[in-house]
Amino acid sequence: MISLNKKILAEFLGTFWLVLGGCGSAVLAAAFPDLGIGLAGVSLAFGLTVLTMAYSVGHISGCHLNPAVSIGLFVGGRFPAKELLPYIISQVLGGIAGAGILYLIASGKSGFDLSGGFASNGYGAHSPGQYSLVACFVTEVVMTFMFLFIILGSTHKNAPAGFAPIAIGLGLTLIHLISIPVTNTSVNPARSTAVALFVGDWAIAELWLFWVAPIVGASIGGVVYKWLGNNPE
Repeated sequence: MISLNKKILAEFLGTFWLVLGGCGSAVLAAAFPDLGIGLAGVSLAFGLTVLTMAYSVGHISGCHLNPAVSIGLFVGGRFPAKELLPYIISQVLGGIAGAGILYLIASGKSGFDLSGGFASNGYGAHSPGQYSLVACFVTEVVMTFMFLFIILGSTHKNAPAGFAPIAIGLGLTLIHLISIPVTNTSVNPARSTAVALFVGDWAIAELWLFWVAPIVGASIGGVVYKWLGNNPE
């Protein structure tokens, strides 16, 4: 039996890596002079953070790294209610720690300015492609729904063993490839909160969407897959 303390430390470290690796790629490498990694590189970076952590801490905590995922797994009958709040707190704190390290690194370059967004999520004027609030809300709901669907399906007892981290990591990569232009891709309230706290202002004001929409999408995903995957032997 793995203790709750070990589980929440694993979630803290995993979410730390997700924010540092994913948001770090966006802030430090996406538009690096002439040979930046671009949107495709940032998308892959987010997927790789989850894939690497899934193999590293999945056997300890399940590697949620995301409050919406924890809630979706609870709704889908795969996670106990008593561990929900400790997981969410550890995920948010881990994300903030990752954003803090990223800030220390990024601010070491002359001309660094948080007004560039610091990989924050936004809608309307703060959407990378200037997408409306409704478009951004729908995007986050649908993308998080599909993320939960992939997670629940790939970790089902009848799914091929050992391949879940690959499916989940590639799924998150695809989600970013689709939605970075719309919301800068959240599907993760901890990731959104972490960088928004450093930017403040508009990023805090718009943060509600990146809690509400992912939780709604994940909850729907949990309900749908609980029904779809509940097949008698």
